[in-house]
Amino acid sequence: MAEVKEFTLPDLGEGLTEAEVVRWLVEVGEVVAVDQPVVEVETAKAMVEVPCPYGGVVTARYGAEGEELAVGAPLLTVAVGADASAPAAAEGSGSGGADGVVAEADGADAAEDGGAGETSGAVLVGYGTGAPPARRRRVRPTPVPAAAAGQVNGVASGYGRHAVTPEVPVRAEAAEPVPGPVPVISPLVRRLARQNGVELRTLTGSGPDGLILRADVERAIGAAGAPAAAAEPSAAAASAPAADAGEVRIPLRGLRGVVADKMSRSRREIPEATCWVDVDATELLAARRAMNAAGGPDAPKISLLALLARICTAALARYPELNARVDTEAREIVRLERVHVGFAAQTDRGLVVPVVRDAHARSAESLSEELGRLTGAARDGSLTPGELTGSTFTLNNYGVFGVDGSTPIINPPEAAMLGVGRIVPKPWVYEGELAVRQVTQLSLTFDHRVCDGGVAGGFLRYVADCVEQPAVLLRGV
Repeated sequence: MAEVKEFTLPDLGEGLTEAEVVRWLVEVGEVVAVDQPVVEVETAKAMVEVPCPYGGVVTARYGAEGEELAVGAPLLTVAVGADASAPAAAEGSGSGGADGVVAEADGADAAEDGGAGETSGAVLVGYGTGAPPARRRRVRPTPVPAAAAGQVNGVASGYGRHAVTPEVPVRAEAAEPVPGPVPVISPLVRRLARQNGVELRTLTGSGPDGLILRADVERAIGAAGAPAAAAEPSAAAASAPAADAGEVRIPLRGLRGVVADKMSRSRREIPEATCWVDVDATELLAARRAMNAAGGPDAPKISLLALLARICTAALARYPELNARVDTEAREIVRLERVHVGFAAQTDRGLVVPVVRDAHARSAESLSEELGRLTGAARDGSLTPGELTGSTFTLNNYGVFGVDGSTPIINPPEAAMLGVGRIVPKPWVYEGELAVRQVTQLSLTFDHRVCDGGVAGGFLRYVADCVEQPAVLLRGV
């Protein structure tokens, strides 16, 4: 006898609250194994294949490809213990099972069946790794009207929320509540009824064995003259101001939404200040050419960004005040021993900030190799959430866009960001004479809570000195 289990979008970590369905990896009616990937989703940080912690037959899927789901929203339902050759009937609105009704006491959250068989070994927040589940009580099915006898709650269309249910009369009068547990399995159905004041015990379900479906609750809401929760999005859209002709509206969600939230938080919370300086980078470019020539034609090349990152780690060792964050609740400045350098990378998905771990312990060659690997992963969308979080200092080379300067917005909870403009030939006084040199502009934006201008100026001046005279960096090697 099968039991239908609902698998919701798990917490993918790093504070993510939503994900977009990119591609379904299973179909309704397909047999899945424990920990088999069932859907590929795109979070604001990376593409992730989500494994299902249950093994059985897929009875319904939720969300079309391209649709955004919140963490905790249903992904799919699985008939656990069903014969693979005879899949359980698909659920209307993603709830219920075809072989017996398994329900819980009214108001209680859905619990797992103790005899479910296999357990997942995957670490999914909210699902654990195989702790003994709680038992659920079997409910004596509520009688179904003869007109509805033998009817199934519709065939899932591939997405549970769009399943079709037959028209079955709903008990319109305020009947006396039936004692005992309510024959409803979906927490979404219970929540919909609770939000609209519908007493589930007064309804006759149209699902198998009298199971109460979402359609039953919505019909009861309509009969009472209350707006259904499912109609709220359209009502909100109707109340929204009409778009002008030619106006395009782009939702602030996914990666763009996260960037917007972080930048707004930075401006709202951080009292930032910016200082900048023009720098002669001619000697740094010459040093890079010499280093690459010394390595031979087959040796990996050292990038300019790697040299700048190495200079920044040396500067942070001298000015540790900038490798810090502010704990606003404790009203403390937290200085960090390890330096994780984030760098801005423009991709087809937008701006992302991959992180080079323990950059202070890496050589220029190691930094160049890791920067190259992360840049490639950023462009093909294979970065993991862990590779996009945890930076303590950010290096932003906006010179690649052909601009000279900028006032970067700090990436919270960091305390500073160094920006590098384009390197272009300019007239420059060199050794007392006017010459054409390769000049760039460096700008440092810092959190004024962690240090004063003297520390920020000292940091920026040291970076500038290393760019102008790379031999300065050798003093600390």
